[in-house]
Amino acid sequence: MFMGVITMRAADFGKPVTWDAQSLIIDGHRVCPVMGEIHYSRVPADEWQREVRKMREGGVTIIATYVFWSHIEEQEGIFRWDGQRDLRRFLEVCKQEQMPVVLRLGPFCHGEVRNGGIPDWVFTKGCRLREQNPVFLGLAEKLYRQIFTQVQGLQWKDGGPVIAAQFDNEYRGHGAYLMALKQIAQKIGFDLPFYTRTGWPELRTPVPFGEMLPLYGDYADGFWDKEVTEGCGNYYKAFNFKAFRSSTAIGTDLLGKQEAKTSKGDDSYPYFTCELGGGMVTAYHRRPYVYPEDAYSMALIKLGSGSNLLGYYMYHGGTNPEGVLHTLNEVQTSPGTANNDLPVCTYDFQAPLGEFGQTYPQYYMLRPLHLFMQDFGEMLAPMEASFPAPQDLKRGQDDALRWAVRTAPATAPVASTAGPTSAFIFVNNYERFVHLSAKKSVQLSAAGVTFPKMTIPSGCMAIFPVNVCGLRFATAQFVARRDGKLYMMQIPGIPTTIVLQSGKTLKNVKPRGTVTPVYDNIYLLSRYDAEHLFLDAEPVPVASAAGALSTPPSVTFTKVRDAGPLRTIVKGKAKVAAAPFEQDWQNAAVYRIALPQDLSLITSHSLLLRVTYRGDCARLYANGKLVADNFYYGRPFLYGLWRLPKDCTELELRILPLQPDAPIYLPREANKTAGEAITKIEIINMQ
Repeated sequence: MFMGVITMRAADFGKPVTWDAQSLIIDGHRVCPVMGEIHYSRVPADEWQREVRKMREGGVTIIATYVFWSHIEEQEGIFRWDGQRDLRRFLEVCKQEQMPVVLRLGPFCHGEVRNGGIPDWVFTKGCRLREQNPVFLGLAEKLYRQIFTQVQGLQWKDGGPVIAAQFDNEYRGHGAYLMALKQIAQKIGFDLPFYTRTGWPELRTPVPFGEMLPLYGDYADGFWDKEVTEGCGNYYKAFNFKAFRSSTAIGTDLLGKQEAKTSKGDDSYPYFTCELGGGMVTAYHRRPYVYPEDAYSMALIKLGSGSNLLGYYMYHGGTNPEGVLHTLNEVQTSPGTANNDLPVCTYDFQAPLGEFGQTYPQYYMLRPLHLFMQDFGEMLAPMEASFPAPQDLKRGQDDALRWAVRTAPATAPVASTAGPTSAFIFVNNYERFVHLSAKKSVQLSAAGVTFPKMTIPSGCMAIFPVNVCGLRFATAQFVARRDGKLYMMQIPGIPTTIVLQSGKTLKNVKPRGTVTPVYDNIYLLSRYDAEHLFLDAEPVPVASAAGALSTPPSVTFTKVRDAGPLRTIVKGKAKVAAAPFEQDWQNAAVYRIALPQDLSLITSHSLLLRVTYRGDCARLYANGKLVADNFYYGRPFLYGLWRLPKDCTELELRILPLQPDAPIYLPREANKTAGEAITKIEIINMQ
């Protein structure tokens, strides 16, 4: 897709890995990794290498993935490591692409999988789940032993990619259970540099210090909320700098109301995240529309608040694999984790890289931040966060600028030789669903440096350097330093001033790109150029079967049946609207989509079918088999045409009408007109 590859400087597998209260330390160097979640079993195996490479090019330096128990042992005693369930092959791909991997082992994962990943048959064993009882721990040991057959020889100590493992997920019970899982894993042969757990919710009793690093998260919105109104929950708190590491908004369907507390001693660990919302999945009853600014703002907030590992959930969307006994999506009718109805197939998540590897705007928007973390991570990691602005702002509060400072401690070396204290000022004037006003006559200061008064525009998000790389300060953002060149990004709406330590001042500097420096070795880039730095900005053209460049072929569609009687929308056992049952689809409107006669025209991995429609939800069938589905929320319904059966010449699209006053949340971007209609069906080049 792109030329140019980003690598983590200390990513050579097998080098010593340690940690302290500040950061990971790899081969003696502090690092600020970017961790991106992709679920290997939700992506076809022949796409893994290309997609892992895209993640790396987006600035991801560590991959996280769940190992869903129900994906590999849906039927008791029958373990499947074939096809897209082949964990070992995925790990080998990650090794080839020089991408370390954190395995999230379960046994409970959630991940919007049926029962949170615990197979149905486990519920027949007569034991309490996720507890220290011999029956459940015995089953967990069999699972871990199977996983280890895939991992053996590919652990970090062996020169492999597996650098860490997480035990269970979002667990609120006794730490002894998590320790029992760790002891089982180590007995089997897991021997990794570090182990993790989710730092939310608060544990009833702790794990011994140092045994597992707690990792945190935040989301801009949540499908799991039972309310069907815009802006519900405490998600607004994710857009304010604060010392509190955790979130009180994650998984409220399972965890209930959560206090702003973390387990005792957790603040003595480095501040890492594993679930920073790169997007959000849609449930039937609640369908958030996530903006790229949401992901960027939350990432900048976490970095400014002291986090030294940004972990995105999800960074890459996917498609649920087929089940043998039932579908593998989360549903209210399953025996466990049954609070939401999710689509059967799609797990696009509106992530930076979508279900088919398509790029959403935040893929590019986040890249300058990720480059900054790679090139300045060793400097940033020991910097301590301080909060000159209020940390307890209310929803939409607009009377104060949100900003934070990270400053090098007195004992830390500065960028080059002895000199003034270095710092970074983090600014966020953005909150989801709120128009924060421009802040006038703002005067920022850090490390003894006071900036001239400036106006911070509405929606502005920025990082300003202080006493770094020969600069006293700048009203532009550092992106990278490579080959003796310092790359900076202009902040839209803020005139660029660069003041050198020598006293020389450059005012109202304009971007000149990567060819012409604005001074000496300093390059100022537009946002677009910064987002595409070290990439070939043009997508690879799509070639026809003959090898010549071509435009995507056209498709035609015909409506063959109107929708029948409207179904009765019932509430499921979680008291939220239930998704259509299988029989309900018999009353859907039906369309036939004729594909090009020359099927070689649509086998490229760059072509998507895009259906622009309105309605309640839609399904796509190939040769009578369900291949894709969509809960309508204002974005088009997409499908990667290369995944079609080779003999497929026609598709069937079914759409259920949107009902008046349906008990579901549709975002403001969605057309809420009752009924169903198609605006356009087309084949597009994937960006």
